Amino acid sequence: MSMEMLDMFFAPMREELVRLGFTELRTPEEVDAAMAEAGDDDVTLVVVNSMCGCAGGIARPAVAMALEHERRPQRWLTVFASQDREATARMREYFTGQPPSSPSIALLKGRQLVYMLHRSDIENRTAEEVAADLKAAFDRFCA
Repeated sequence: MSMEMLDMFFAPMREELVRLGFTELRTPEEVDAAMAEAGDDDVTLVVVNSMCGCAGGIARPAVAMALEHERRPQRWLTVFASQDREATARMREYFTGQPPSSPSIALLKGRQLVYMLHRSDIENRTAEEVAADLKAAFDRFCA
């Protein structure tokens, strides 16, 4: 399959978060630049997006629901694990001590990881349950 066909295939999965206001990072340089912009008190939501069913059926809808909450992170970033491997690998370097997981959802304060949901915390749950976890994390870290 050509890169153009793959881009068309993944486009709806990418656009779902971009439409919400996420900044999509496609290269390691974009990841580093975005993370360098984070102030010490800034809270950044990072979604490691993927093409799996739990990303489309649970993670992305949960994130959309959680972002309707009154408290939420100032910055919203996303990388796409299934396609932008180098950008995803670089973003995962900011998730100190955490194993790779797709999908996953992280909160960073400044450049410090403060909260992480792995695939195992997402799959076999409802989007509402995951959104409730995210809202609780927003309440805790987004004062």
